[in-house]
Amino acid sequence: EVQLVESGGGLVQAGGSLRLSCAASGFAFDDYAIGWFRQAPGKEREAVSCISRNEDSTYYADSVKGRFTISRDNARNTVYLQMMNLKPEDTATYSCAADLSPSAQAMGTMNPTFIPYWGQGTQVTVSS
Repeated sequence: EVQLVESGGGLVQAGGSLRLSCAASGFAFDDYAIGWFRQAPGKEREAVSCISRNEDSTYYADSVKGRFTISRDNARNTVYLQMMNLKPEDTATYSCAADLSPSAQAMGTMNPTFIPYWGQGTQVTVSS
């Protein structure tokens, strides 16, 4: 059974930091690009950051560049999203996803509807 389990969300004040984790199982993790997506109430889901299967490329949305860092540990089947200098507009449900995209850029710009594997999400709330 394919599983992607997010953790690390919570409530933080503006300017604070959080680190999200995505633990994967049930598929060949090393073969997949992994991405973090977020959706706020009333808004469309958007790609936040993606990382290629062998870490040779990363993608960041313009809104998070310089503040968020994605990394992966293929030995632990886990992807991390370090989020710093959080802003109230970062408030959303964050989900990780896995896809056979050839690059992080490809995953970050594709229609998320076509991504096969998703986690349940973790809530991030940033207070002003």
